Amino acid sequence: MTVAQRYRIAVAGERELDGCYAVRREVFVTEQGVPEHVELDAYDAHAVHLLATSQCDGRPAGTARILYGAVARRKYPRAVTDDLTAVLGRLAVGRSARGTGLGAALVRAVEDEARRLGLTHVYLEAQTHALPFYERLGYAAYGPEFDEGSGIPHRAMRRTL
Repeated sequence: MTVAQRYRIAVAGERELDGCYAVRREVFVTEQGVPEHVELDAYDAHAVHLLATSQCDGRPAGTARILYGAVARRKYPRAVTDDLTAVLGRLAVGRSARGTGLGAALVRAVEDEARRLGLTHVYLEAQTHALPFYERLGYAAYGPEFDEGSGIPHRAMRRTL
């Protein structure tokens, strides 16, 4: 069964946001110990959220968010200096959906939405253990390792669309 047969990925509307937040709480808050006030931030109100739901039961399985424009420049002033860069963030796949290809499908969905918005680059801050995953998808790491506030080491990555 393909990822598309298992999951539906779409831009989340107001009613679907709880599903996005539930996946993020499961992955980042419960599993990784990120404080909820760090994980769910004020930028969520200005983001484009993507939600992957199971085709079988409609349950949330994965999510990602996109920041761009003035909001992205405000949150990432050293990395985003133009209006053509999307910031891929809060990529999370629930435990039951891991290993299915859903993570890569979510990244590609973010890229498709960025293109639809007229953006030409994607920037992200990857947990260092996830660097090979993003590299397989065409992202290049740069700069030193850093802590973006969660206590988990990260590296900056970029890809031209």
